[in-house]
This record gives sequence, structure tokens and C-alpha cells, in this order.
Amino acid sequence: MYRIIKTEGRAKRAELCTVHGVIQTPVFMNVGTVAAIKGAVATSDLEQIGTQVELSNTYHLHVRPGDKVIRQLGGLHRFMSWDRPILTDSGGFQVFSLAGLRRIKEEGVCFRSHIDGRKIFMGPEESMQIQSNLASTIAMAFDECPPSKAERRYVQDSVERTTRWLERCRREMNRLNSLEDTLNRKQLLFGINQGAVYEDIRTDHAKRISEMELDGYAVGGLAVGESHEEMYHILDVTVPCLPQDKPTYLMGVGTPANILEGVERGVDFFDCVYPTRNGRHGHLYTNRGKINLFNAKYETDGRPIEEGCGCPACQRYSRAYIRHLLKAKEMLGLRLCVLHNLYFYNTMMAEIREALENGCFAAYKKEKLERMSRGQEA
Repeated sequence: MYRIIKTEGRAKRAELCTVHGVIQTPVFMNVGTVAAIKGAVATSDLEQIGTQVELSNTYHLHVRPGDKVIRQLGGLHRFMSWDRPILTDSGGFQVFSLAGLRRIKEEGVCFRSHIDGRKIFMGPEESMQIQSNLASTIAMAFDECPPSKAERRYVQDSVERTTRWLERCRREMNRLNSLEDTLNRKQLLFGINQGAVYEDIRTDHAKRISEMELDGYAVGGLAVGESHEEMYHILDVTVPCLPQDKPTYLMGVGTPANILEGVERGVDFFDCVYPTRNGRHGHLYTNRGKINLFNAKYETDGRPIEEGCGCPACQRYSRAYIRHLLKAKEMLGLRLCVLHNLYFYNTMMAEIREALENGCFAAYKKEKLERMSRGQEA
């Protein structure tokens, strides 16, 4: 199922075989929270720009249109017309991000919907049932994401509960996958390591969940307030405690530099809203750093966003035209910027995989970071 092709230090070039196709890692998952990439990007566009995995969110799809509706329509793949792998986030992050609307107890979490205020209860079993209805390729275990700077006692109690929830997720996933009417009986389950910035809690939790022999393991609760140095240190001590023969996923991270550092530390899977969110605001990634198309100097700039880029925006349109679209609040401007940024990320991951295959990742990383730090040309 998961095969390591080559290593360089702790960095891994691998592949994960799934019911919806083979995922080549390291991989960046393009985030479509509500089964759509923000910025009017279609699944046909995702195919064109080299997307391997699309990521959607359990909580948001449960709230609207409803996981039972999606099941009735044949599952998330058919619903959004996408035949490649999908990973669904469990809804656990909403326990953290919707702090003002929730109450945590052993059974699960009571929410208030951010859409209409109605009460929602979600626990490990409910999360697995919703994700089974969605029929995603990879389901994430239900967990709590404690704030990175939370008090030690709170984090310890939270991690203990997350471990108990993980065991319940595993039992329920096994039950669901055994049912004849389950849409995807080969759905995979990834567990999530938590522990804020407490090294000993992180490593102990990693060792405990490794014993459960899951399909993959994620490091959660980072990039939520701690420094980059703290994040890298947690990865340094935690990833070696997770099974090396299973995929490792760093949740919600991050910048191109974060991804390069994560790959160096043994991470396979990444996701982040940065490329789409920044794109919608005219902030674009290039190999010479980020540019802001709202800057006046691009008003008459006839060049593409980046020379040599193969994305749909750069193949046809100029910086000046895309800037005009953004200033005029035309949706096409947002769409082209998002397509460019996602293409940049997906292409960078392909370059990383090639560098690992050729045994030159360290040199690639150094050169990539140096080029991006020089800044954009005038």
C-alpha cells in the first residue's frame, strides 16, 4: 500500500496505493473545504494543473449540503466529478477554530453551526460515519487541536482524550468498512498526533498511536501560533517516533519554505489554504519570491506572472491584464491567480520528488530557498 522508493537523510520519496489511484509523495493536497476550490476552480482545472489529491472538510459538508445528501448522490467523488484521491479532514480542527461555539466532553463535541446556529453533536463515531457517507479515499481521525500555547495540564488531558477517540475511530471505521452497503469499503484511516509544543507529550503520543497500526499518521496542531523554529523542532523529535513504513502528514502547513523543511524531516503529505487565499488577494508565488499584483508597477507590465511557467494564466495572460481584472473585481482575475499559485505548489512538489529520486534534494532545497529569498525583479 505504501512503498518508499528512495530516501535522502530523513526525506522520503514514496507512493501510496489507494482505491482511487496511486499518490506520489511528497504531495501537496489542494484544499477544497466545501468540495470546491475557492476562486471558481473546477475539477477539470485541477487535473490540468497536476493535482493529485483534493482535500475537503467533514464538518462543513455535514452542515451543508449534508453528508447523507452526498451519499445519496453516490459519494463525494461523483458529487464533485473528481476520480482521483480525496482526503477528508475529520472536523476536529473546528473544535479548535470554533471555540466560541462548542463544548467538549468525553463522548464528543457539541457545536453550534456557523451557518444557522443549530446544535450539532460530533464524536469519533459520528465523524467516521459522516466520512464514510462522503466515501473519501482517506478519512482523518476525530481529535481535538489544543492551542499551541495552552497550559501543560490542559494539553495532557486533551491528548489522552484524543487517544481514546482514536481507538473509537478505528473500531467504527472497521465496522463501517465491513458493511455491504458502504460506498468505499477500502477507506483508509489516518491518526493524528497532538501535544502542542510539549516535546515529551508529542513523542509519547506518537509512540502510543503508532502501536495502533493505522494506514497513516498526521502531525496536527502546528502552524497555529508557534514559531517556525518551534514547529521544526517538534517535527525533529516527533516524526522519528512515527512508523517510517507509513505515510506522514503535516496538517495545515504551509509556505513553500515550510514544505521544504517538512520534506527534509520526513513528511509525505501537506495541505494549506495559502496558495488559494493569497491568490484571491493578488499575492502570487514565483521562483523569485511573492509578488503583489495590486502594486502600481504592474499596471503596464506585459510579462506573464512568471516567465516559463506552464500554468493557464501564464500561458496566455499578462500581469497588467490580471491586475486589471483584480482591480475591476472580475472573478476571472481571482481564478487565474489561484490557478497559478496551485500550479506553482504542485510543480514544486514534482520538482521535490525528482530531486529525491536523483539524490540531490539538499541542493535543490538550498537553491530554491535562495532564489525565492532574493525577491522579485522590478
